[in-house]
Amino acid sequence: MVTQSQKLIRILRLKVTDKPGYLGKVTSVIGDADVNIGEITIVGQGPDFILREISLQLTDIDHLNSVIRAIEKIDGISVESIIDPVEQIHEGGKIAMRSKVKVDSLTEMRKIYTPGVAQICKLIEHDITLSRKYTGIGNTVAIVTNGSAVLGLGNIGAVAGMPVMEGKSVLFDCLVGISAIPILIDSQNPKVIIDTVKAIACTFGAIQLEDIKAPECFEIENTLIDELSIPVMHDDQHATAVVALSALKTIALNTGIELNTCKIGIIGLGAAGIGITRLLRAALIKEIIGCDLRPDAITKFKEFGGFDTDLSNLMKEADIVIATTGVPQLIKPSMVRSGQIILALSNPVPEIDPELAMQQGARFAADGRTINNALAYPGIFHGALRAKATKITDNMKLAACEAICKHTKTNNLVPNILDYKVHQSVADAVSLAWYQDLHNFNKRP
Repeated sequence: MVTQSQKLIRILRLKVTDKPGYLGKVTSVIGDADVNIGEITIVGQGPDFILREISLQLTDIDHLNSVIRAIEKIDGISVESIIDPVEQIHEGGKIAMRSKVKVDSLTEMRKIYTPGVAQICKLIEHDITLSRKYTGIGNTVAIVTNGSAVLGLGNIGAVAGMPVMEGKSVLFDCLVGISAIPILIDSQNPKVIIDTVKAIACTFGAIQLEDIKAPECFEIENTLIDELSIPVMHDDQHATAVVALSALKTIALNTGIELNTCKIGIIGLGAAGIGITRLLRAALIKEIIGCDLRPDAITKFKEFGGFDTDLSNLMKEADIVIATTGVPQLIKPSMVRSGQIILALSNPVPEIDPELAMQQGARFAADGRTINNALAYPGIFHGALRAKATKITDNMKLAACEAICKHTKTNNLVPNILDYKVHQSVADAVSLAWYQDLHNFNKRP
């Protein structure tokens, strides 16, 4: 689906007669079709023709087809291929396992493989903690999914969710230098997922659970936290919560409101909704109301101190509304109360368009394109791994939230996701928070 804020991007590879005026004919036809032209590059040349690739921004597939028909009417020009740049960048996958050492002689090979490697194996055999020094375990995260709750797509299965997992691996590498390996588990059974992760956990320094639906995600995460001695975090719950709370803190600073005096409403009590509720409670937010159609979701919400209501009443009572339902246009304009703050976080289409909410009197509104959990999870895991943490605590998540908030520039809701300083700052804050937690743990009788 292409919304008003989205454009269909395609690259046309054209065989153009190599004579003056032919490129002009093409660009004129494209311009007459009300299409924005991006890059034009030469990718090949023959005796009497040039192969050019022209990037186009279109409204939809029908628009593209009409442009192609118009181009094909021009003598001396033919459409060789139509390239989808999104599909193109995914061809062959986005990640690969690569060596960090150069092997250009038998001497080097004998150091990194047999017989030299036996020396390192024996060291680790006698002291397993040395695996973090002499292997990649201490800087490697497993991204575990069964593809049962892929953002905006639903239960599409583990293999169909692989492009998302690869994307997260790329972000881990680029933003904080962590090796992240997708682990696809083709099962909807929580016990299968738990047993599988436990069996392979010794390979990794931490476990990121991803795109696993509620309520199974709660059982899986809680069990793994209890039974493993490495950090385990369900990204959809906790990283989303960290960024959402950071955004609320920024809004509070810019508007002068006191979060602790606000009544916050959560629409949709799945993984993200419950994660946000838990972190709000950890941040000492007292009044949290929520709604969901599933009784089990309401029960889980109440476990964390929330009060259930219906959608209509929530919109009437809540000063701040956070929606994580995945239901486009669930919030009707007539429901918006003057002065409300609304974060409609579902992608790709929010529960209400932020501009429409503002037109209806909302004090502030934003959608899920802005509140991106990738602002949080790379730094959280980086900090946890660096500190050799055994778990990720509420204190660590709140520290990550403050770090993100501190890096948010004036008039922005959150920082630029590609600002490397933000992720380093989150990692530093998370590491410090773990040391504080460890100190407090050791002080307990």
